[in-house]
Amino acid sequence: MKRNWLYVLLCMAVVSGLLLSACASPEPTVVPEEPVEEPVEEPVEEPVEEPTEEPTEEPTEEPVEEPAERKVATFIWIQEFDTLNPFYTGMWFSSITQQLWNCWAWDFDEVNNPRPVLVTELPSLDNGGISEDGTVITLDLRDDIVWSDGTPITSADFVFTYEMVIDPANAVASAYPYSEMVSVEGPDPQTVVVTFDEPFASWQATLFTGLMPKHVLQPVYDAEGSIDNAPWNLAPTVGCGPFVFDEWESGSFARFLANDEYWLGRPMLDEIFMRFVPDDAAQVAALLAGDGDLGTFMAYSDVPALEDAGIDVIAVPSGYNEGWFFRVDELGHPALEDVRVRQAIAMGFDRFAINEDLLLGLTEPAVTFWDKTPYANPSLAAWPYDPERAAALLDEAGWVDTTGDGIRDKDGVSLVLNHGTNIRAIRQDVQAVAQQQLLEIGIQLELFSYASDIYFAAYGEGGVRYTGELDIFEYSATTEYPDPDTSRFRCDQIPTPDKPDGNNDMGLCDEELDELFKLQTVQVDFAERQQTFWEISERMFENVYWLGIWQDPDLFAIGPRIRNAKLSGAAPFFNIAEWDM
Repeated sequence: MKRNWLYVLLCMAVVSGLLLSACASPEPTVVPEEPVEEPVEEPVEEPVEEPTEEPTEEPTEEPVEEPAERKVATFIWIQEFDTLNPFYTGMWFSSITQQLWNCWAWDFDEVNNPRPVLVTELPSLDNGGISEDGTVITLDLRDDIVWSDGTPITSADFVFTYEMVIDPANAVASAYPYSEMVSVEGPDPQTVVVTFDEPFASWQATLFTGLMPKHVLQPVYDAEGSIDNAPWNLAPTVGCGPFVFDEWESGSFARFLANDEYWLGRPMLDEIFMRFVPDDAAQVAALLAGDGDLGTFMAYSDVPALEDAGIDVIAVPSGYNEGWFFRVDELGHPALEDVRVRQAIAMGFDRFAINEDLLLGLTEPAVTFWDKTPYANPSLAAWPYDPERAAALLDEAGWVDTTGDGIRDKDGVSLVLNHGTNIRAIRQDVQAVAQQQLLEIGIQLELFSYASDIYFAAYGEGGVRYTGELDIFEYSATTEYPDPDTSRFRCDQIPTPDKPDGNNDMGLCDEELDELFKLQTVQVDFAERQQTFWEISERMFENVYWLGIWQDPDLFAIGPRIRNAKLSGAAPFFNIAEWDM
């Protein structure tokens, strides 16, 4: 029998969403037609000397050419950006937006094959772009690439980007992989030389997936000693993608206009208008009403209604998996330092019911951080729902209910955990289900939810995931897709006041795991690297450092007006310049 309370939760969410969807929002820019001025017939003066009036010729009315209708695509975003600087964010909505206005050295097509963008060709051993020992990678830049203000893009921009990322004065989200480099040099305007100590296996997925304009940011850095507060971070009016940032009204919308200076040719669309809405329900309502051309990151439960309305919903594998991250250092609850408690949580939370009831059986619990890739250990299976075994593990760990209030405790500390996520309906539904199920085994969850810009803020911005306010936090994350590398579980990625960059929000430092992560970065042989990742995924699974909730490919809803849209899991909007209406 399906759980009635889950059904009630869903109904409440739908009703709430329908109410919110009635709110008005700003409209995309509309260029008014020029008024057509009617020709005025001049009076004809009659000649005095002639007895008869000569016939006058009627003026010919010139045809007026109507202006072409502007092509404006409206994207519906359920999360507003925290920043637009590619190196100051880990938020997915900010990251995918960067492909509109920023540029990569190379990107990936719809089957995740790399293709050159700023470079003439991808570096390889055959073309001399990779040294024999694999430690030096040389990029040959195109000679026609320019920023949107017409300034040439040169090796100086690459060197500047590297220097800004590794400078501790700049509170970037993470300096990885630039922190692994020995140097980045520009011997001439069209050549960039990147040097590592050892071969770096994930270079193709991580090198220069974004660029900062030296001519814009160098003066800010010279004046302030940092680019943390540079206006460009929030208003990058100079970019290098097919579109250019125009306007961002917080809480309402953002606008990007066609880049007339784009070296690959002006895009087919004139404008991309992004409307920010509060939740999934408002997004779906906008798409069903025809008020949006594209939406993404909707809940699986919304897919049938969208498809019934003739909207294409496309699942794009991107390496993402929804999961729980556990704060396992001294900033978290002391119970979470015990692996038995984390295992008890895994078995006391019915993730199978979540996938079946809330997600309509369209996905399944993620087992590892690398599900649906060759790097997921095939011998592992999802933790079963077994509340009796979970309770026994908690007893074994010394967490028992000594006060009779239903909440376990130990040494005077109650087993009350702070659980947080952003304001997204499906995640708040999960919170409610988990709270009830874990209470049955004596664990109380205190639930918190935050606006996305606060929840996903980096350490340097005081992000709540880094401060110790939360013991468990839920979101969807991926690797350096399509590469399996990730730095978020490494010891050197734990940020500190002296070293604010780093994306390890768990405080996790497992030295054995750390060595495995370091080993895979230098393994260029696929079979050897795959084996290392199987060891990594097994160790993470057994220790429950991360608990998968569901496999989470990107879901894109594309309305009927959009033409020629292709999507990539690694670079979603790689062909946005070719989209048409």
